Amino acid sequence: MKYDIIILGSGPGGYVAAIRAAQLGFKTAIVEKENLGGVCLNWGCIPTKALLKSAQVFEYIKHAESYGISLQSPLVQFDKVIERSRSVAASMSNGVAFLMRKNNIDVLEGYGTLLPGKKIEVTSKSGEINIYEADHIIIATGARARQLPNLPIDGEKVIGYRQAMTLPQQPKSMIVVGSGAIGVEFAYFYNSIGTQVTIVEYLDRIVPLEDPEVSKQLTRTFKKSKIKVMTSAELLSVDTTGEGVKAKVKTKKGIIELDADIILSAVGIKSNIENIGLEEVGIAVDRDKIVVNDFYETNISGYYAIGDVIASPALAHVASAEGITCVEKIAGMDPELIDYNNIPGAIYTTPEIASTGYTEEQAKAAGHEILVGKFPFTASGKAKAAGHSDGFVKIIIDKKYGEILGAHMIGANVTEMIAEIVAARKAEATGHTLLKSIHPHPTMSEAVMEAVADAYGEVIHL
Repeated sequence: MKYDIIILGSGPGGYVAAIRAAQLGFKTAIVEKENLGGVCLNWGCIPTKALLKSAQVFEYIKHAESYGISLQSPLVQFDKVIERSRSVAASMSNGVAFLMRKNNIDVLEGYGTLLPGKKIEVTSKSGEINIYEADHIIIATGARARQLPNLPIDGEKVIGYRQAMTLPQQPKSMIVVGSGAIGVEFAYFYNSIGTQVTIVEYLDRIVPLEDPEVSKQLTRTFKKSKIKVMTSAELLSVDTTGEGVKAKVKTKKGIIELDADIILSAVGIKSNIENIGLEEVGIAVDRDKIVVNDFYETNISGYYAIGDVIASPALAHVASAEGITCVEKIAGMDPELIDYNNIPGAIYTTPEIASTGYTEEQAKAAGHEILVGKFPFTASGKAKAAGHSDGFVKIIIDKKYGEILGAHMIGANVTEMIAEIVAARKAEATGHTLLKSIHPHPTMSEAVMEAVADAYGEVIHL
């Protein structure tokens, strides 16, 4: 069969690209070997947030007396928590299937392999092979958990994020190797429901891509919650021959041995670019990423790539934006280039973390003379009333022109608040724009206005 556009992979990059293509009148098909929605809807963004919500509810119940409510001893039903998470994921995947039908997009079930001449070979689970042709083929095959040579995932005692979401029973103790978003979110979840958690991070601070002050705040909060945080720590080896696991870890104080029921490997992701026909087609790859131009076309005309398989932030909302931009360019429109310095990042621990733009160090390195404002949630009436006063909002502003260079937040609901900064930066608003925009009271969002006021020496509530 012949299509205008075929997308290989149905994650948040692929299915969004397919819908936008259909909206623009293209005859569109999408190839998926597992479940519609990809990792994000089935094994990542959505089901993990369901787990985290269960943990947050349990924490509220445990601390109910601080809100003037007396309850009997709560109990986590681990199997029910997992069941709810999987139900949410299944519902979202079914939602994507509905969107495919609504937009008349053909779903080609099976394993897709690129062929020269703008063709895709699709092998179904039963072994049936069909070849499809298109004017344009978009690669959106996503990524999987990266494995360290000395930490091979066996799915039982050494697990990746997929197994962490579907364990048959709750472990009493867990070692989490890596402290990016995946690592700290699972560390928070399991610790909140009663598992003893130790984080092992190779670099000198957890969430190392975030602002250093954010890292310090999360470390304090985690330690207060009895999570053991080990930084500048290198995993040397793992022994899984016994009942649990034993991990040898090199620290500044020497080599120590950690015991736990299970180890979660959360050391990043690996692009899914093997065995999909890149070599046969001649598509260029550099350091595990497909090489593309500004509008996501590869070196071979008619083949494109978006999402985790290219060298851009591995985030669902980035993949979606890339898919839309790619398809609109194919349609002959004039889409804006994506500003990769204004991408919001979000981590859904408690407290949450959100950021966009430059850190202080990056802004200075880029030649800016800066103003920095910071407002702690301890001074926020809404945060105090909600019982969530950990954290702060930090704003970085160009001193000469008032340009908002970056924002870094840690606290309750900040993943919802960061969009205000993204929109302001997109509109080229200044710090004074935010300062003079009246924010509702009492809200957590007032901290944004107050942080800007602090940068200008006009803060009221500090």
